[in-house]
Amino acid sequence: MSNSFFQFKQFTIQQERCAMKVCTDACLFGAWLAGEMRNREIDRALDIGAGTGLLSLMIAQQLNATIDAVEIDEAAAQQAAENMNASNWRERLSVHNKGAQEYDAEKYDLIFSNPPFFEGDLKSDDKKRNLALHSTELSLQELIVTVKRLLLPQGYFAVLLPYHRAEEWAGLAEENGLHVQQQVNVKQTPKHNYFRSMLLFGETKNEKNISEITIKGADNEYTQDFINLLKDYYLYL
Repeated sequence: MSNSFFQFKQFTIQQERCAMKVCTDACLFGAWLAGEMRNREIDRALDIGAGTGLLSLMIAQQLNATIDAVEIDEAAAQQAAENMNASNWRERLSVHNKGAQEYDAEKYDLIFSNPPFFEGDLKSDDKKRNLALHSTELSLQELIVTVKRLLLPQGYFAVLLPYHRAEEWAGLAEENGLHVQQQVNVKQTPKHNYFRSMLLFGETKNEKNISEITIKGADNEYTQDFINLLKDYYLYL
């Protein structure tokens, strides 16, 4: 059974009412994105599919930005709001319980998402988990349309996807005027194949920078690259 909470150095994630719990790849994505954005001018950011509020809190810890989060599941939205309100950055964080397609606001410098990505895969009997994992409520096409509508012309969009869907997503984004600027492919260990891709998009068509990160080495300990990214967050790094 998953723990009802996950303790970070500067905040706590309560997660008993959320279908999707804190996981390593989401933490890696949040830390990587915060590092990439640290020296850029980010005043307003949007978290699409907030879940527990993990990504918003990770970004808020590093960036002095106002962050809105949208989450369609009512229980998850309430829990995300509670997690944010218990943090040191509560005045800069807000949660909106609605679908991303319905959400409207002034445009953002940064939009980020760990979206429901198992479109077409076998579903479980858990309806809340299905909503969190499967893109029946928000397809990738709808997500990119929403991002284009809400992103400033010089803004950035970051997304965490299964590795096998990264090429599909990059092509879809390209059709909508967003270009891959960075792609980081993620492995669990040196023996494993890539299982996630972290993608950063912008409207400027720069040369794509492709790199990789491995979470654990052959000794089953966190790699130095992983430690460097997560040391500001994980308690025991």
